[in-house]
Amino acid sequence: MNSNPLIPLHRFRHNQNAIKYSDTEWQAAQDCGLLDLRIKHLDNAQIEDQNGHKFINLVSCSYLGLDVDKRILQGAKDAIDEYQTLIMGSSRLRISAAILDEAENELADLFQAPILTNISCGIHSCGILPLVTSGHITDTPPLVTVFDKHAHFSINIAKPICADEGEVLTCSHNDLNFLEDVCKKNPHVAYVCDGIYSLGDKAPIDSLLELQNKYGLFLYIDDSHGLSVYGKNGEGFARSAMKEIDERTIIVTSLWKGFGARGSALMFGAKNKKELIKRYGGGIAWSQYLTTADCGAILAAAKIHRSPELNKLQQKLQTNIKLFDSLLPSLQRGSDFPIRVMRIGAAETAITAAEKIFQQGFYTTAAFFPVIEKGRAGLRLMLRSDILEKDIIRLSKIINALKLAQPE
Repeated sequence: MNSNPLIPLHRFRHNQNAIKYSDTEWQAAQDCGLLDLRIKHLDNAQIEDQNGHKFINLVSCSYLGLDVDKRILQGAKDAIDEYQTLIMGSSRLRISAAILDEAENELADLFQAPILTNISCGIHSCGILPLVTSGHITDTPPLVTVFDKHAHFSINIAKPICADEGEVLTCSHNDLNFLEDVCKKNPHVAYVCDGIYSLGDKAPIDSLLELQNKYGLFLYIDDSHGLSVYGKNGEGFARSAMKEIDERTIIVTSLWKGFGARGSALMFGAKNKKELIKRYGGGIAWSQYLTTADCGAILAAAKIHRSPELNKLQQKLQTNIKLFDSLLPSLQRGSDFPIRVMRIGAAETAITAAEKIFQQGFYTTAAFFPVIEKGRAGLRLMLRSDILEKDIIRLSKIINALKLAQPE
């Protein structure tokens, strides 16, 4: 019960509804053996669960297959051997291993942007976004902060914190008209979005940059799914669309998806704000930071990203995407990004389909509310460069045999 009627509830969160309308489906997925799997890696993109069932993982975001690269694993081991510790156990503001600077400098050179790392994008966003809204990144009065409705949970969770610093709004997905109207009415505006969304569509980066040039719009972009998949050095979907990162732009991205290491990286244009971000960015300074092993893995992964091998992996991924699209319909057919969603409708049907596909050797995501709006559930599949063509063909035969509903 709200003890203070002057403070409205559920402006940004509503756990009661989220749990009420989705927990039955989560339990059904668990009862079907689709949750809580414990696995070990085998060869050719195959894994084996605790029951001895072998399958290909189509929920992995390791789009280039670097999560099992032995060079990256060796980099982590070498770093531990050199520094003889995993973590210093103190705030990075006070003490950290020298390899942390080495890893951040390597990423800064690779992506041509100042870099601050952390263990997760969620910690980065919860620390940085309140500083954006309060105007401390831009040296202005507080910003009106507009969140895209489909922005990832790890950034949406910061809404209540940002609302304590300034006005927070939510716009319909990729609604540039709404965003421009806010810019016309307010001198200081920030927009929070994903570069590539977890259901496979993209932010209109070029149009957002036009609004930035026209109105001084601040852009905060989570490009976790775009890193490594796009760019000469794997700098990502958003970063590769920019000659340089403007002072009114921050990109946060995950290093544990396509990049093949662990942690998150913050790319920011306001170089003079690095110390402010470190001191007042919450968990960025006062929670755990990257271990020596994480930094060693980053350095090893960066070497791969500087080599001709990166382009070969990117091209192999595109070959797999085109093969999949030639065999199966999806909402993203024709896109160059590796997430595919097959719309089904009822959550129960999606869960049953995922179970049948899993029994035949492929693990897919049954996506339902609150990940997808109620009544529009489907299957989500992540394609990777290390999946064999024969396995994509076999997957298509299994899915086509189920005669699932076609996408809208």
